[in-house]
Amino acid sequence: MKTSTSLFLLTVASLFIGCGENGKKSTSPSPDNLPKNTPSFSFEGIKQDYTTNEELSFQITNTSNLKIDSILYYINDNPIAKVTENNKVTYRLSGEKFGKQIIKAVVFDAGKSEENTVNIDYLPSDPPRILKYRIVNSYPHDIKAFTQGLEFFGDNLMESTGNGVGLSGNKGKSSIRIVNPTTGQPIKKIELADSIFGEGATILNGKLYQLTYKSNLAYVYDMATLKTIKTLPYFKNMEGWGLTSDGKNLYMSDGSENIYLLNPNDFSKIDYIRVATNEKIVNQINEMEWVKGKIYANFFMEDVMGIIDPKTGAIEGLVDLSKLRENVTQHVDLDVLNGIAYNKKSNTFFLTGKNWDKIFEIQLLD
Repeated sequence: MKTSTSLFLLTVASLFIGCGENGKKSTSPSPDNLPKNTPSFSFEGIKQDYTTNEELSFQITNTSNLKIDSILYYINDNPIAKVTENNKVTYRLSGEKFGKQIIKAVVFDAGKSEENTVNIDYLPSDPPRILKYRIVNSYPHDIKAFTQGLEFFGDNLMESTGNGVGLSGNKGKSSIRIVNPTTGQPIKKIELADSIFGEGATILNGKLYQLTYKSNLAYVYDMATLKTIKTLPYFKNMEGWGLTSDGKNLYMSDGSENIYLLNPNDFSKIDYIRVATNEKIVNQINEMEWVKGKIYANFFMEDVMGIIDPKTGAIEGLVDLSKLRENVTQHVDLDVLNGIAYNKKSNTFFLTGKNWDKIFEIQLLD
């Protein structure tokens, strides 16, 4: 079962404030105290964080009086500039993905070369909006369902569950279910082998795709019968967390800050985004739902729903849902919020969690 230290602060207004992976600004060592093999030049004019409204403007500090023939500059191993003198280099980051950027300079001096790198964080410029909601209704939910994915299928819910172990030691059962949303009763259910930890799931073109946590493959079912059609290996060795679809391709999370755009035919990677706010990179993206061109996501160990731009990874909105957890039966195996299903007919969200005995229908407020 996944375990983690919380990355978010307690209130929604300050959820994502704080130092990220590179939270402390790096300082260059004194030239007099350089350890062996330390580059003899450093970077001047670079700060730790940049946003979409800024550009890089920097040069190197020549601490050893190098006779510079030329300097090649790279960002994430892609060349961005070549100078023959130590002139300032400017570069707009707008074409890069949010997250850590690796800037490298290679200095050529009398036929020899020397390189140095520095990391920066590239972040969205706008903070996420803080949204409120109202509870429309609540319905029963299987208290033993370790919910990993939730999505509407017609008037019913498709639910994917995992075999997580609670504090009581009781182990859940991985499954795919078609559930009556108002009664919480399964209409149809298939269970997976005990060795399989079921994860996020979504429906696309009459097929149901279900991730597995550590088996490195996805199950593909016929939506009408829930019979397994095939399994698809992930494009690399990784964990499976959340899954959603834009009607053409799949979007998959793996517990990192990345959301991968996948080809549903073979699970090959088409592209990816890194999720971020204006303050930091955000990881542990969990269950996801595609709603009106945006990705609505849970974050592991947080009773929060975020609204993510699928083109850039910027978190545009946050909803504090901690009150929902207070309104379910409190028991030893109660676990985190995890399950977002959007009802197009009512323009409401159905939300639940792992081993919750309720599903809440909510409406977001402007």
